[in-house]
Amino acid sequence: MNLKQRTKGLVEAGLFINRFLQNSPLSEEKQLHDGLQLLIKEAYLQNNWFTEDYVKLALEGISEFLKESELAKIGAESKTGKKILIICAGNIPMVAFHDILCVVLTNNKAIIKLSSDDKILIPFLMKLLVHYEPSFENLVFFAEGLVTDFDAVIATGSNNSALYFEKYFGKYPHIIRKNRTSVAILTGDETKENLRNLGKDIFTYYGLGCRNVTKLLVPKGYSFNLLFESLLDFSDVINNKKYANNYDYYKAIYLLENHQFLDNNFLMIKENDSLFSPVGTLYFQYYLNQSDVTNFIEQNNNKLQCIVGDQYTGYGQSQHPGINDFADNVNTIDFLLSL
Repeated sequence: MNLKQRTKGLVEAGLFINRFLQNSPLSEEKQLHDGLQLLIKEAYLQNNWFTEDYVKLALEGISEFLKESELAKIGAESKTGKKILIICAGNIPMVAFHDILCVVLTNNKAIIKLSSDDKILIPFLMKLLVHYEPSFENLVFFAEGLVTDFDAVIATGSNNSALYFEKYFGKYPHIIRKNRTSVAILTGDETKENLRNLGKDIFTYYGLGCRNVTKLLVPKGYSFNLLFESLLDFSDVINNKKYANNYDYYKAIYLLENHQFLDNNFLMIKENDSLFSPVGTLYFQYYLNQSDVTNFIEQNNNKLQCIVGDQYTGYGQSQHPGINDFADNVNTIDFLLSL
C-alpha cells in the first residue's frame, strides 16, 4: 500500500466522521452511524468524563486531521516498515489517534496498547480505516498483556509511569511523554469575549488534557471579577458527577486548611506556584513585568504544552491543534522516519 492509497483511505474515514457529526449518512452508512452512536454511549458508561459532546468534539478534531491538505503536511514514505508499540493515554477521548495516524501514514505497523479508560472508540476508528482501505489491516494491531515484539515505542502517561517506561523501554528508540499542561498569560486588558473563549481552554474535556489551561499568570493587582463573569457560560461542568466530586473534595480541603481562594460555585481560583491544578481549581501567580513572564516560561518550558494569550496561542484555540502540532513538541514523523 503506497502513500496515495493510505491517504485516500484516511480521507474517506474523515469524510465519514463529518457525515456522522452532521447526521447526514449515505444510505449504505446508516448502520455504521448507528453503531458509532451506540459506542459513544457505551464509552460514557465506561468513563463518565467522556460525554457525548466531548467525544464528538474529539471526532471533529480527528476529521480535521484527515483532510488531504492536512495529511500532505506530514505524509512521508517510510523505507522499512517497523513495529511501533503505542502505549495510549486515556485522559481525553481518542487522544492516541494522532500517534496511530503518524505510524500508519509512514507505513509502519501500529501495535496499540489501549488505556483502560479509552478502550471503545479507538478500535472503531481502526475498523473504519480498514473499511475504507482494507490494507490498513496489515498496519494496525491491538496488544493485550506483555508485548515483546516491537522496534520502537511511543508512550504517553504521567511522570510516574514515565519512570516505568524509561526503565523497560529505554533500550529501544522511543518517545516517552510525561505530564504537561498549559498556562494563560493575562494582562488585565482582555475583553469579555477573550475571557469567555479562555473558558474553552480551561473547561473543555473538564480540564483533563495537556492543552488545558490549569494556571494563569496575572499582573499584580489583577481583578478577577470580569473573568468570573465571563466564565458563567461554563457552569454546567458542575453537573458532571466526577467533576463535582473533585470540586467538592478540594473545596473541603481548602476550607479545612484555611486556604484563601475565590469561588463561583463551579470553579475555585487559588494562588499557587504549582503548574498543575486539580480538576475544579485554577491556579494563578502574579507577575510584575515581562521579564517575570519570560523567566517563568523558560523555567517551565519542559512542562508546558501550550501558552494562551495575546502574543501566543489565541484564546479558545488551545484545544484545536493542527496536524503538525506534535505533543511535547517532538516531531513524531521525524522520529519514525529516523528508525
